[in-house]
Amino acid sequence: MPEFTDAHGIAIVYDVHPAAARPRAVIQLLHGVGEHVGRYRALIDSLVAADYTVYAADFRGHGRTGMKQHGTADKLGHLGPGGLGATLAGIWQLTGIIRQEHPDLPIVVLGHSGGSFLAQKLINQHPEGYAGLILSGSALRMPGYLRTGGHNKPWAGESATGTEWLAADPEVGVAFAADPLTTGEAPLKLFGPIEVAKIYGLPRRNLGHDIPLLLLVGRDDRVGGPRSVHKLAEAYRTRSGLTDITTLVYPDARHEIFNELNQADVRADVIAWLGVRFPARD
Repeated sequence: MPEFTDAHGIAIVYDVHPAAARPRAVIQLLHGVGEHVGRYRALIDSLVAADYTVYAADFRGHGRTGMKQHGTADKLGHLGPGGLGATLAGIWQLTGIIRQEHPDLPIVVLGHSGGSFLAQKLINQHPEGYAGLILSGSALRMPGYLRTGGHNKPWAGESATGTEWLAADPEVGVAFAADPLTTGEAPLKLFGPIEVAKIYGLPRRNLGHDIPLLLLVGRDDRVGGPRSVHKLAEAYRTRSGLTDITTLVYPDARHEIFNELNQADVRADVIAWLGVRFPARD
């Protein structure tokens, strides 16, 4: 279980999953708010089997990093000194480690939900650092297109658990609630209004680096949803100048499409998209 120390002295725990054969690329996986990379095992296994090496860190305040940082599960989700900016810097720091260890391989950043918003900000700052971008459960980071709370409203009722918004499979919510390394607290409570405001923004104009982009969203996703994701695709096309953009909307799926009832199809779509753009190496 390797780790590195960020600029604020916090130890960031991460995993390296080597490709099954000669790697085509490195996938840097960014998890969502209140969770950890351990919830992505099926996706990671599929990527490894398809010959991609995966680097996956628990963000500051989250998962194993959060436990080392805070010493208690009660504070999981709280980012600590430096907040969102320091979290983003830590992600870029891990990219530097990947670059040192795999100088000949392209790096693709794959972000889900909160991780997708960090990925958007990362691409704005360092477009030259990545050869591909995959965003799951994402949204245009603007008021009216991104919900930071009230996600379970359509499923509210006496029998509601509060986790129905995650997936149509009720076992996903049960597992999330039982996981000692997750928290269901809303971002506003975890980060505070100032840090939450830093999430908002638009894709940078004229990136100067044409990155292939894959957008994945469930039709019933309450964080952004198809309308927001289509608007995000348009912004990347018109503002950033990206020309290779694919948007996939999954019927009957909610927010966590990598844990949904159709998760095998979602993983297969990701592998197929990657395979076209990062062919096997001789």
